[in-house]
Amino acid sequence: MAIFGQPVFAGVFMSGDYDGLRLHEAGANVTTSLGYVQLIVAIVVWVRLRRVWPFVGTSALVAAETVQYFAGMEGALWLHFPLGVATIAALVVQFTDVWRRPLGRRPGREPRTVAEQKTDDE
Repeated sequence: MAIFGQPVFAGVFMSGDYDGLRLHEAGANVTTSLGYVQLIVAIVVWVRLRRVWPFVGTSALVAAETVQYFAGMEGALWLHFPLGVATIAALVVQFTDVWRRPLGRRPGREPRTVAEQKTDDE
């Protein structure tokens, strides 16, 4: 959820407080790093649970974050601002989708009862 601090830090900077730029840069580093961690988790979900949609969505999100990161570093605000808004909106949609449709277990694997587990142990 570090991404939600980014507009605040940018607004602090744009209001004339130059420390806001330092905070915005640190937030960009944290947000980008968390995006890559999320990508690794999405790969694990894909391999273990056979669910590809979290990987596809996360890949698009991480690609947008990476482009936005470098656009900000280069001062291409014409791209950085709208891509930031789109990235936050996409993250909210992805979070809502995962919240509404939990990943659950892999299809075809039923949970075993305690009695079945005890029978296997004997």
